[in-house]
This record gives sequence, C-alpha cells and structure tokens, in this order.
Amino acid sequence: MVVRRVYAAANACLDSLAAHRRARGRTATSIAWGAWDESGLVAAQPGRRHRLSRLGVMPMRPALAVAALQRVLDGDETAAVITDTDWSRFAPAFTASRPSPLLSALPEAVRALESAPREPDASGAPAAGASVRRLAGLPEQARRAALSDLVRHSAAAVLGHAPGTRIDADQAFRELGFDSMTAVELRGRLVDATGLALPTTVVFDYPTAARLTDHLASLLADTPATGVTPLPSPVPAADDPVVIVGMACRYPGGVTGPADLWRLVSEGTDATGDFPADRGWDLAALYDPEGTRPGTTITRRGGFLDGAGDFDPAFFGISPREALAMDPQQRLLLESSWEALEHAGIDPESLAGSPAGCLSAPTRPATRRPWAGSATRYGDSHSPAARRAWCPAGWLTCSAWRGRR
Repeated sequence: MVVRRVYAAANACLDSLAAHRRARGRTATSIAWGAWDESGLVAAQPGRRHRLSRLGVMPMRPALAVAALQRVLDGDETAAVITDTDWSRFAPAFTASRPSPLLSALPEAVRALESAPREPDASGAPAAGASVRRLAGLPEQARRAALSDLVRHSAAAVLGHAPGTRIDADQAFRELGFDSMTAVELRGRLVDATGLALPTTVVFDYPTAARLTDHLASLLADTPATGVTPLPSPVPAADDPVVIVGMACRYPGGVTGPADLWRLVSEGTDATGDFPADRGWDLAALYDPEGTRPGTTITRRGGFLDGAGDFDPAFFGISPREALAMDPQQRLLLESSWEALEHAGIDPESLAGSPAGCLSAPTRPATRRPWAGSATRYGDSHSPAARRAWCPAGWLTCSAWRGRR
C-alpha cells in the first residue's frame, strides 16, 4: 500500500508539472498507464494478470497501448489515463465502501453501476436455493463450523494463497490485505456458496472472519447478529462520562507503569542515564563535546526508555519484518494500549465490534535525535505510523494531539 501511495503522489506531481509547463506555453504530456500485458510487472509476477483481470483491470496488449499513446499525442493532451477497464467488474468493486465522484463523471462507469445487481433489502433474507437449505439443515454447531471454513478458505483464495489455506479468524480483513475490490470478490464467493443476499459492504461491516461467520450464521438462523455497534446516546451535561479506569505509561528511569511513575516522582529519582547500547548507535562517534559535527551530541547522558527494542510482534499479529520497519512509537503505543486495558481489568477481546477508540498525545522531541540525518528516521511524533493501536477487531485509528515542550 505504501508503494501505491508513493506512486500516486509521483503521478500527481507529474500531472501538475505538465499543467505548469502548458500554462507557460511549453510542451508536456503526463500519462497514467494501466497494466501492460506481455511485459513489466504483469509478466514478471505469476498470477498478477489473473488477479488484475478478475478485478476489471485488463492488461493491455503493447500494440493497443502504443496506438492509444499516439492518439493522446496527436490530440496534444496535457494529462490522460490509458487503461483497458472492464467497468462491469471494476465500478461496483471500487464504489463498494463509498461513492466515487471520479467514476460518477465517466459514462461507462455510470452505466455499469446502473446495470449492476441491486443491493438486498435490509432484512438480508436468504434466497431460496439448495445451498441455503443444506446449511440451514445442519445442527447449529456444525453449521457455524461449515460457515467458518467457507469464509476462511474463500478469503485465503481471494488473497491468492495456496488451496486449503485458512486465514486467521480474528485478524482484520484489512490487515490481511483486503481492499474494496477483493472485499467485493469475497462477498461474491459467499453469495454463490450460500445463496444469501449480502450487501457489497458486508466485509467492511463485519471486518474479521469470525464476525462475518457469526453474521452469516445469524442470517441462516433468522436471528439478527450484532453488526456495526451503534454509537452511544449523548450523556447529559450534568453528568461527567469521563472516568479513568486504567492507565499505562512508559518513561525513562525504568518506568513501565503507573506504580513505577509514582515511585519515581515520590522518591525524586534521577531518570537520566548513559546512552543505551542496544539502539545500534555508534556511541563513540555520537559524542562531540564541541558540538561542531552534525548529528552528534555534547552530552553522554539523557532520558531513555528501558527495553525500547523489546517487542513481541506475533502477539499483535505483526510479521517480524514489519516490526523492524515500524515506528518505535507505534510499538510503544500498541503495548501501552493493551496494558491500559489489562490495568483496568478489561478483556481486550471484549472490545471487538464495540465503538472503542484510542487517543494519543505524542509530544515533539525537545532535542535533536541522535539518528537525525540518517537515511531512515523513526520515532518522529508526526509519523502517521505512530497513530494506530490494535484490538481484536483490527487496527484502531487514534486521534493524535500534538504538544510542544
């Protein structure tokens, strides 16, 4: 996803450059290309052609793409998109989670959306069919097991895993790699297999395999399941709804929780210490008593968190490779969020499907970081990666308030 965002930003920059040059009477044409067949990524990555085609992005034959390029140049266009799109597949998937102003201006996409099957009514009543009768006729426990296998095997197949693979039932679909297009494809597989009338947003409404299984089982049992939990009613102003029931914190001086923080404050402990040796820093080169060399420090002491490199990625469903690239503040936020719930006596699993959120308040570092100027810079309080926390239903986006010391 990061690569796509960078690629999109680069395309937007080229579009702006082309418009800028045109405004000054110069020549420029910026072209956003669709997938090319017979070469490039489609040819280099096995299975990519099939995945793109089933989403409606049809790889273009080079001769067709070059002919389209010539038409753009002959028309003296400033910016153009050249792609071969099957709108009957692409448009419904692209607009599954929200309408698209872009597609609403394209006649082909509008026609595809108008001709797409209508959404089922709110009842979600199952359509008559052999699949529904077979599943509905199973004992409750067996029916749920069959639906769980169906959801997990289907999700794995959509993601391109080997046959027989089952995804983690409690890991969020988005974290597994689902986007709007693959979500619609999974929905289609489930409709074909169960005969149930499911909306295109069903994967977003029930964002884990376990919750989606519960929903399908409730439809077959004709008992509504809990979907998106409604927001709580406003609380009267006379009542104070904010109550602190749990805390977690990390500070220098060996502080790993509220009790340690109270000890440090009550005893007046000096929380500074020598530079840690587990951060991968060249401590000898880092110290410069004159302060003349960039990226150095004039002191040998500071406030550092103990065990900042200790992290259990598997506990949070994160691969070791991703953990190495994560912002250290995000790792701390994950651990602290979980510890705050444990300190409050709340089972984190109970938050699945609830309107739970996270509020973080990172502060701007007051001094230059020892790693400033290196190719990779982590730990920035402005990093978007430092604003997410995890719960059993997936990642929670945190509202971040920044402060300046």
